[in-house]
Amino acid sequence: MELQNCLPSMKNDYKMNEMNDQQEIMNNVQGWNTMAMPMSSHDIMIPVPIKIQPSLGILDQNNIPMNNASPHPSVIHTSPQTPHGLPINTYIEPELPIELLQQGWKKFWSKRENRPYFWNKLTGESLWEFPPLRQFDVTSDPLGITSDGQHNGTNPMLLKKRPAEEIVLGPATKKMILTGPWELEIPTNVVIFERSPSTMSQPHPDIEFYRGHLVAKLRQCYQELCQSRENINAPKESFNRWLIERKVVDTGTDPLLPSQCYPEVSLRMYNEIMNDIPLRLAKPKYTADARKQLSIYAEAAKNLIESRNTLQESRKVVKWNTEDTLQWLRKTVGATYVDFQERLNHLKMQCQPHIAQTVKDSVEGICSKVYHLSVEYARKVKEKNSELLIAQGITEMAPAPAVLTLHKVWCYPVQFVTPAPRLPPVEYMADKEQTYVRFNGERLLINTVYLQKLEQLYRYSCYEDKKMENFMARVWCLLKRYSVFCSNSPDTQVSVPVPILESLHRNFGVTFECFASPLNCYFRQYCSAFPDTDAYFGSRGSILDLNAVSGSFVVNPPIHCDDLIEAALNHIDRLLSESSEPLSFIIFLADGETTFIQKLDSSQFKRRQVVIPAYEHYYRHGFQYSVPKTDVNIRSPTSTLVVWLQNNAGCQRWSPSEDRVEALLEAFRPGRERDRDRQELLSPTPNSLLGPPPLPV
Repeated sequence: MELQNCLPSMKNDYKMNEMNDQQEIMNNVQGWNTMAMPMSSHDIMIPVPIKIQPSLGILDQNNIPMNNASPHPSVIHTSPQTPHGLPINTYIEPELPIELLQQGWKKFWSKRENRPYFWNKLTGESLWEFPPLRQFDVTSDPLGITSDGQHNGTNPMLLKKRPAEEIVLGPATKKMILTGPWELEIPTNVVIFERSPSTMSQPHPDIEFYRGHLVAKLRQCYQELCQSRENINAPKESFNRWLIERKVVDTGTDPLLPSQCYPEVSLRMYNEIMNDIPLRLAKPKYTADARKQLSIYAEAAKNLIESRNTLQESRKVVKWNTEDTLQWLRKTVGATYVDFQERLNHLKMQCQPHIAQTVKDSVEGICSKVYHLSVEYARKVKEKNSELLIAQGITEMAPAPAVLTLHKVWCYPVQFVTPAPRLPPVEYMADKEQTYVRFNGERLLINTVYLQKLEQLYRYSCYEDKKMENFMARVWCLLKRYSVFCSNSPDTQVSVPVPILESLHRNFGVTFECFASPLNCYFRQYCSAFPDTDAYFGSRGSILDLNAVSGSFVVNPPIHCDDLIEAALNHIDRLLSESSEPLSFIIFLADGETTFIQKLDSSQFKRRQVVIPAYEHYYRHGFQYSVPKTDVNIRSPTSTLVVWLQNNAGCQRWSPSEDRVEALLEAFRPGRERDRDRQELLSPTPNSLLGPPPLPV
């Protein structure tokens, strides 16, 4: 079912331009396969993925190929598909270089001549050949008087405009720009090395529903293990951080459940559990709360050491310190808040090493049990997915051969080797500003404007589904994945406010987000945690797998995920060391991450840093796609450190000069996003009427 039929209100909101370059590429891809495309001055190619031939032969009972045998009607042999809907061996035309786009060049398709041509919206020039890269500004010096007088091998006759009476314009079509906290029309300046297609299975609502059930079961098991073995609740958000930390080292096939990690015991989970034994400490608000917390901690430590088998020396030290503290509480009158806190810190310093030695085996058992359950659940999900593919006649493809020749290409979304299975229908219901998407009795919520954003991203990145028949099913899979992953914890999805991203793009050429999702991205080029569900909406995969050559990036990793942040910083340092082309990373970190601050200070690529004080700036809510608009902006309780990492070429192009940094600091000022929304409401961007440009002579 088309989205226009699903959401009638969205049909009238905006239409996609029929003359869109990417749509025209798809309509005429067969004609392009036979043409030799000219290369730009950047020598950047579009990826030509490896062609994989599925086996079409039919075997008899003795596994001998049968000649002239026709496939069984239930078996469907299809070529490996990409998120664009093209077979993997299909040639895709690259976008124009950023320099030509800035000079006003655009590419169009001539249905009359059945070949592409190029038109300059500033000068009106139309060329059959690839336009040259001029060294002068066509707006201030259209004749090129200040240039060297050379035309770079271009025939001057091709630069002549057609007379106005010879121009035949087709019917004007509207190109509606969807307004919101994003800017999806910005082209990318990121160049990467060509990569092999992904071997991950494409998502299916039945599989995603089953995976979500198992993850919820694993989360509950973690809580029960902590409660039964150590009499504590599972540390807050510890399970989410465990999922993120494990995926850094996981080499398994499941996109969410860790299934092949070494070491098996997560050091991060181990330390978080250990810190909450025998009691989870919190900063008390009043003096009475501080006294009560000290008393409870002493009693809990004493009971724990008496109920466990431990060394006699450890039992003696813990028991003596806890009894001394309880006696001090009974005798002391008029102690201050600071006195209770100092006494608590002293007691913990004396007892915690002995307590940790006592419960070490038990805590390691909890971590190991959770991991092995995750491995078992990942195996069950894989078996169920294989059964579904076999039932639909789809054979799981072998991994694509590695790309031997490193071609530079414009960054493109993740591609798949395995074809997409048929998807079941998904129900929906629009309710004022929100839309409910339901499958198998489970209803997920999304704000309607964000659903429209997903539709626009889907049109940009998924050409296989022009009729939008699978759109709602893939939206449900996306919402289900992030609902299971976050589990009412929005901290892992907080994003940078829109005015800051606008300033980063305007002053530092940023066009790419290294940590984002289809639900909270600002640009349509981004890396995300789940390439399988996000690829249809433009995800370029994990930042750890992105081999960038040039471009400008913003890096805003999730807080308190030390392993992921460390891996990302190491990867960025390697990219900067290996590339001689302009490369820039602007990193946002919580000021409390002292380990990474020291690492950044010692980096040879560090150009500058600024600190934004706590409570003087905002971030966007991790669930901005479902909460009311009034609750989106949340004040940051910690300072934010902004660091520029750039190689020499990147520093020359996007140097953090005083005026640029001042413009960025101004964007951090509280209220800037409200000012932006008010200005957009009073002076909305007019919808431009675009018609096809004139053909070349």
